[in-house]
Amino acid sequence: MVIGLLAAIPQERSALEAVMTSPTKAGKFTVGAIDGHEVCVGSTGIGKVNAAISATQLCERFAPGIIVFTGVAGGLDPKLAIGDVVIGANLIQHDAGVLGDDGVETYQAGHIPFFNPTSALGFQPSEQLLAAVRDRLGAPPIRLPDGARVIFGTILTGDQFLASTVERERLHAAFSAQAIEMEGAAVAQVAHRYGIEHLAIRTLSDLAGTNSPDDFSGFLDGVARHTVAVLRLVFPALSEAAADPP
Repeated sequence: MVIGLLAAIPQERSALEAVMTSPTKAGKFTVGAIDGHEVCVGSTGIGKVNAAISATQLCERFAPGIIVFTGVAGGLDPKLAIGDVVIGANLIQHDAGVLGDDGVETYQAGHIPFFNPTSALGFQPSEQLLAAVRDRLGAPPIRLPDGARVIFGTILTGDQFLASTVERERLHAAFSAQAIEMEGAAVAQVAHRYGIEHLAIRTLSDLAGTNSPDDFSGFLDGVARHTVAVLRLVFPALSEAAADPP
């Protein structure tokens, strides 16, 4: 069964298509193979609505066995550096919830606490998939050939590009999160609705502070390739998950 691969911006998609064999255009998507695994690659554009639209189109047209969102993110954890890779064990839409005098009280996307309450917060890949991916990567500390780290952690999604040291520290403290971006949890929510397995693999292009816009532009091409390198390491686990959906 096909592995769906989504990325937000052209450089991320190009990094994926650069390693494809027999790529063929299928509307807004490209189908082909990477390392012998059947894939369908698409770009979403920036933000949660764009991501949800593309994920829905992918599900309806190609019925993938798994959706993987790849690309760059901002770092929240001060222990991490540009180039490090975060695999999402939990994806939370931090800007969803109840807006009060003290700001947003984050709540599970698609729910309101006084109308349809839930104890869930975020969208998680299955334990079976996470275990299989961990097995492929080996025992921690996991490092790429150039020394970049690969960790599992919480990724926040919101419709803002974070360029604030103060807000970065607040979000890290509030959620113990490792990275922040603008699409992943929306794709995970779509996958959850369709009953499809999902995973996010994000490489840090910046550290979500005042220098982030410059860092993002300067490191984008290089760190996008990091994500593809990790993706290729775990393809056998993704292929198994696609063939045996939850």
